[in-house]
Amino acid sequence: MGRYDLRPLRVRSMAKALVDTRRIPALPAWYNIVGDIPPGETLARPVQRAPHAKGKSRKPSRMFQPMPIRYPEDKLRQTFFGEHPWELARPRLVVEDSGNDAKNHDWSSIVQPGKQMDGESVVQRQMWLMKHQHMSKPEAYDQARREFYRHRHLEEIRRRVAKEEALHVGAYFGKGPNEIGMALEDTAFENWKAWAAQQIEEEQQMRAQMFSGPVAAEETNELNEDEFEEALQEVQDSVPHSKEGQSALGGAAMHP
Repeated sequence: MGRYDLRPLRVRSMAKALVDTRRIPALPAWYNIVGDIPPGETLARPVQRAPHAKGKSRKPSRMFQPMPIRYPEDKLRQTFFGEHPWELARPRLVVEDSGNDAKNHDWSSIVQPGKQMDGESVVQRQMWLMKHQHMSKPEAYDQARREFYRHRHLEEIRRRVAKEEALHVGAYFGKGPNEIGMALEDTAFENWKAWAAQQIEEEQQMRAQMFSGPVAAEETNELNEDEFEEALQEVQDSVPHSKEGQSALGGAAMHP
């Protein structure tokens, strides 16, 4: 196990040996406590295996495995957030005073004072309807959703009216997330257009140099028919003869 034997039962004796050999100046503060309350033989809990007969092996017992913890709200949350995934993108307040704040709410109404209305409100409202109104799961879900949509619509109207009133009295709002995103997309698109135009220009220059041959740079702008035929013949001689190559060069000859 390395330089020192640090098994639980050997820790106290190892500390005493280090003091005797003057490796450490004094005994640690836990020396007497470990002597009074010795540790266990191993830190890992052994797996209990039941005896088996006739050479048949058995799977280890599930005695030491934690039991799954399930709540009735889990399936309701899975249904709601599966149909409304963007609700998970909304900012939420997860700070609680006592850890049991949900028990202090009366879910006879989906709107609770001091709590932000979100997907959890729909789940708790559905549970209340199923328990107190004896509704079925689909009926309670539909009613909780209708109430949720109605109050969200009212919140959007209040937010829009407040913004219009603020603009009327001279308030100024910066760009929203959609406007910022569109500006970034426009900038990226313009950069791509400049890069694409440069790539096309370089490709055209390479093609012009490939078909111009050893002609001087000042004479490459205008070539007569004989010079073009000579340059094309040189290119044809340098390319391996094949049907594809001949057809490609024939097309180039038709469109100089």
